[in-house]
Amino acid sequence: MTNSGESAYAFRVARPEDTKAIRALDGSFTTSTIFEVFVSQHGFALREIPVDPPLTKVFPDDEPDDDEDDEDSGSRTFVAVGVDGNLAGFVAVSYSPWNRRLVVEDIEVAPQHRGRGVGRALMGRAVEFARECGAGHVWLEVTNVNAPAIHAYRRMGFAFCGLDTSLYAGTASDGEQALYMSMPCP
Repeated sequence: MTNSGESAYAFRVARPEDTKAIRALDGSFTTSTIFEVFVSQHGFALREIPVDPPLTKVFPDDEPDDDEDDEDSGSRTFVAVGVDGNLAGFVAVSYSPWNRRLVVEDIEVAPQHRGRGVGRALMGRAVEFARECGAGHVWLEVTNVNAPAIHAYRRMGFAFCGLDTSLYAGTASDGEQALYMSMPCP
């Protein structure tokens, strides 16, 4: 158990019975700022700008993944469970041996558990797994409109390392840009 504020959470590897709660977790967010992307022939720059009214983003449901995490694979899902027994958040990661990269595939914290250190603790589990795998760095992708997540990742030690202006083309997130962030695996 980890105490964070007045709430306690248990952190563990996800079990098959967690799948339904993971899929049902509300990963939406509301933000009053976004990161505007400026692309030039020599690179790109970011500027945080206000949005009024605040932007609320609801992610579409992912396609079900039939792959189960198993102890010998390079993938893990870690969960945070509140004292009430309900899922507070999760992080799903995968390890790529060829470039020694641990990829954060998804991280979500239920709205009522945000701001309590759950995301940081889950990322800590991901980093522990990265060390076990021999990863040189941890890497993730985030949309430029998710300013709350970007700020959290920066506080955790992530830095911008790339941009994809076309990743979301033709999707519900068309018009947004994918920002890539990385941090060395300590």
